[in-house]
Amino acid sequence: MLEQLFVDLVGTNPVVQGLAGGVVIASLNMLGALLILVFRDPTDRALDGALGFAAGVMLAASFTSLIVPGIDATSVVVPGVAATGLLKPLPVVVGIVAGVLLLDQADHWVPHVHVLITGRKRADQTVSQAKVASVILFIVAITIHNMPEGLAVGVAFGSGDIENAMALMLAIGLQNIPEGLAVSVAAVNAGFDRTRYAVLTGVRSGLVEIPLTVLGAYAVAVAAPILPYAMGFAAGGMLFVISDEIVPETHARGNERLATAGTMLGVCVMLYLDVALAA
Repeated sequence: MLEQLFVDLVGTNPVVQGLAGGVVIASLNMLGALLILVFRDPTDRALDGALGFAAGVMLAASFTSLIVPGIDATSVVVPGVAATGLLKPLPVVVGIVAGVLLLDQADHWVPHVHVLITGRKRADQTVSQAKVASVILFIVAITIHNMPEGLAVGVAFGSGDIENAMALMLAIGLQNIPEGLAVSVAAVNAGFDRTRYAVLTGVRSGLVEIPLTVLGAYAVAVAAPILPYAMGFAAGGMLFVISDEIVPETHARGNERLATAGTMLGVCVMLYLDVALAA
């Protein structure tokens, strides 16, 4: 019923569906950013648990909605690859490696961004230059790390599997809520105004997902053979973010047990969504 309602509202064009999916996940990111107006001082413990949940959702989604469907699609859309055998996972593996390498290079690039942005001190600057650099670094990092999530949703819709795409869209949207809140909290902790800057910062970090969902859907729709590579690429980017950023961050302040519980809950929620929407 949910899939049929979605199709009735946005139609059957995979690119338009990708756009709608991007709007949904960006809107839930905005919801998370707006929570800073309600939860005015969330504890590190609460944030670590919420981000652990986001990691669990991303972890399960990487396999159930990207890696496994990508392998299944290989024999259909990639000529010359046998339906069974050692070559079948190869396009997805190539995509995973490419996604990891891109995010790894992005992490090398990000630490230098704040120098370009904060090179000149504004006349109305009220917080230290170090804090400005810190929050901008975090915002840019989150924005870059939202890119594979948006691409993943677009690729899923471009594949034509509406049930899988809906499950992934809802999962990414759910984990965007704590991510949006985390960005706003970082801005507030750096001394920026809660409503005029922190919320807008959280909203902006998620808006990058909309054009990437459209790009992912369009690329797969016009060039079906890239589907397994694209799915692997999006999964690789998400797995890199989980391992390199979210897990170390949530385990750095003594809340690793709560963060792990959040991760397990996120895995269960994503598995439930995947099965329920496929029923």
